[in-house]
Amino acid sequence: MREIFDDVKIVEFTQIAAGPLIGRYLSDFGAEVIHVESRTRPDPWRSYPPAKDGTPGLERGYGFAVYNTNKYGITLNLKHSKGPELAKKLVRWADVVIENFTPGTMSKFGLGYQDLRKVKEDIIMLSTCNLGQTGPHAKHPGLGTHLTNLCGFTYLTGWPDRPPYLLYGPYVDYISVCYATIALVSALEYKRRTGRGMYIDISQYESGLQFMTPAILEYTVNGRIVTRDGNHSPCAAPHGVFPCKKKDTWVAIAIFSEEEWEKLCRLMGMENLASRFKAFEERKKHEEYIEEIISKWTVKFNPKEIEALLQENGIEGVAVEDMKDLFEDPQLSLYMWENFKHPVIEDYVVQKIGFELSEETTKLKRPGHLLGEHNEFVWTELVGLAKEEFEQYKNIGVFD
Repeated sequence: MREIFDDVKIVEFTQIAAGPLIGRYLSDFGAEVIHVESRTRPDPWRSYPPAKDGTPGLERGYGFAVYNTNKYGITLNLKHSKGPELAKKLVRWADVVIENFTPGTMSKFGLGYQDLRKVKEDIIMLSTCNLGQTGPHAKHPGLGTHLTNLCGFTYLTGWPDRPPYLLYGPYVDYISVCYATIALVSALEYKRRTGRGMYIDISQYESGLQFMTPAILEYTVNGRIVTRDGNHSPCAAPHGVFPCKKKDTWVAIAIFSEEEWEKLCRLMGMENLASRFKAFEERKKHEEYIEEIISKWTVKFNPKEIEALLQENGIEGVAVEDMKDLFEDPQLSLYMWENFKHPVIEDYVVQKIGFELSEETTKLKRPGHLLGEHNEFVWTELVGLAKEEFEQYKNIGVFD
């Protein structure tokens, strides 16, 4: 069966997460993707934990192996005098160029959008960096973790009487990848209809702000700055996580209506609470007291046991899963995890894309590549260098 993006060729001058995941999404549906690194400066994600046997190394990082499945991996030193020349040969082969360098870096090498249009007029170029290509802070250094602070997520995370808490991981990176992928697919459709390319400037900062809309509206409409409120919600009470029987196991419960509140009280065998705190305002006013009562009830159960009980009675409640729970979750086991083999890491699990299309199923064809693993194949078979040319460039260090 023909895959959806079979005819799409992508070159990635990207690293870490926010760039490579865009190409990964399309490669899983058939696109040919070349991930470009340099031996003098390999993708830092290679050395991020977790690593095989807990020992970091360029070929031992699980994260890199997961984010770069199905791609060809090559090396090219853009700082070499011949580097930009060879990069343009890659562009002639490609339909799309993705980059996530600091703004101005690609132009410095003569590889900005206007430069690439002279090489291939209908090229699509996507730049994704922290703050976009323009503006007073465009060259502000940082990663996705920094953006969670700039976007306000950190300010809202934690308890009212304590400092803000950092969110786990580069949260905004994964938001921006979704917007970038949609924009890229739109550009490919535009090119199919018109024959023209496009330049896409993705600001990860601005992408992250989309998830802050309620808090932003609260300020623009009412002039109120929303701040930390623990696990509480402005439109649900009770709303939080409650302890279960085994140490450090939890269940999350959210009550949005009087009907749900009455159901929960009946389930706990405390119908008197239903009328006493029937109104939402009363439940908010006595929320801590109510949480103490619920905690004394939930601690009698295991997480999955109480989850089933709550769900069966029409109450929004779920177990708080840890990583072991995720891998054993029957819902995720249907599709999300796929076993793969890597030449160094050996057996590892790849997290697949969280959606399917009715006419196509994603295919994992190649594991995350070794550094420069496909150099000869890409440069000679795809780009078209003669073997002698390839060896000459190799001998003078262009592929370092």
